[in-house]
Amino acid sequence: MIPAVNPALLPLFVVVPLLGAAALVVVRRRPVEVAVMLGAPLLVALGALWLLAFHRTVPVLSHAVGGFADVLAIPFVSDTLSAVMLLVTALSTLAATVFLILTGESRYRFVPPLLLLLSAGVNGALLTGDLFNLFVWVEVMLMPSYALIALTGTWRRLGIGRLFVLVNLLTSTVLLIGVGFVYGTAGTVNLAALAGAGGENPVTAAALVVVLLALAVKGGMVPVHSWLPRAYPATSAGIMALFSALHTKVALYAIYRIVAVAFDDELPFLTVFAVLVLATILVGAFSTAAATRVRTAMGHQMVTGVGHILLGLVLLTQLSVTAGILYLVHHVITMSSLLLTTGALEHTYGSGRLDRLSGLARREPWVMAVMALGMFSLVGLPPTSGLWGKVGLLQASSQQITAGDAVLGWAALCAVVVASVGSLLGLQRVWRRLAWGEDMTTYRPDDPTTGRGEEQPLPDEVRVPRRLLAPGAAMIALSLALFAGIGAVLPSIDVAATDLLDVDAYVEAVIG
Repeated sequence: MIPAVNPALLPLFVVVPLLGAAALVVVRRRPVEVAVMLGAPLLVALGALWLLAFHRTVPVLSHAVGGFADVLAIPFVSDTLSAVMLLVTALSTLAATVFLILTGESRYRFVPPLLLLLSAGVNGALLTGDLFNLFVWVEVMLMPSYALIALTGTWRRLGIGRLFVLVNLLTSTVLLIGVGFVYGTAGTVNLAALAGAGGENPVTAAALVVVLLALAVKGGMVPVHSWLPRAYPATSAGIMALFSALHTKVALYAIYRIVAVAFDDELPFLTVFAVLVLATILVGAFSTAAATRVRTAMGHQMVTGVGHILLGLVLLTQLSVTAGILYLVHHVITMSSLLLTTGALEHTYGSGRLDRLSGLARREPWVMAVMALGMFSLVGLPPTSGLWGKVGLLQASSQQITAGDAVLGWAALCAVVVASVGSLLGLQRVWRRLAWGEDMTTYRPDDPTTGRGEEQPLPDEVRVPRRLLAPGAAMIALSLALFAGIGAVLPSIDVAATDLLDVDAYVEAVIG
């Protein structure tokens, strides 16, 4: 028997990291910083597990902060989907934080409170039931992100990082304008009050499309995707792993939520949306082969992952939404593993360029084993979590064909298969450059004053430290566990899809 959850506790998912951030601005003792940085995401993960168990009997939990009227207050709403997102983002945040501690990046002034502030924004965005507060929480995520790029980046990284800042400032402006349009046309921005409004009022639908457009840009959807594989690798590996797990995934979660509630499961401009999603799947997959750096290749894989996740919305059936959510969970875990493992290589050998790394299969067999499993997962090969998400999307596409929409079903099915081949070719090129070839003879060791020292002969004893490999290895172990334990995990993902599509229960819980 799971103890009942008091809805008034939901804001604690935001309050705890916010208080931690405030405390670390004042207290600068290293043991305290480490304890709070690791403790906050751990508490969020435990709280998310509690919510997951509780939602087996109570589908939706809602709390209006301050006791104001439901459509006026700041609403916090939790269901199985938001609990799943809280859990997976907290775990990836924990892994990235451990990596940042091990590499010493968390020692920079204000990095610990900024990480917690970012976490608070993510949790708020996942739990809000209001479009304006979604905008606020997204901004709470972005503000510390700008500072993290500045604090952890080199001068070159700072130059490219401006792209991240500009894109997000512009899209935040569009998002706010869209929210204003929604309020102007519907008289509310409360999601529950907007249930079905997109299908009933074309003007409100147009306003909601502006909101979705801004979120699509933040998510990295074609044709407004090129900023992502350019800007994300401009950060450090630890920060990129954090951004990959949080920024794009929060945008995709919000798209799922808005479409399910406000459009009553009927996508606006379905044909255009479907074409763009299929293009996102293919463009990201085949662009991987052109990358000259490992993390740029991963950036392109993030783009194709966005397409796979949104394909669940294009097909919009119970099966496709379940597959889309499962793919989202797998993608957060797998990208965290690959980016943190790549970061371990960069930190040890001083470069992530494909023409400066070679022969690592002989020199770093454990590191390359983690990389290989991560790449298997992105392609959708066993024994990794990527297999089940792709199988689900293929099944949903086949279901679409038998249901009578053969064009969309065949297009989706072909896109997933062809993109898998494209990803395989691109990642095989990355693997071949890293794993084989001549043994490396030089490297650029870490320098405590300049960040990266001059190129010098590579001693035989230089290896990726096991502690630095641990965060990436832990995340790929999670991917393997998800593959092996899919029978235990899938019911929760299926319930998450059911809760998302059950708008009546959502509305009943929020505004009665």
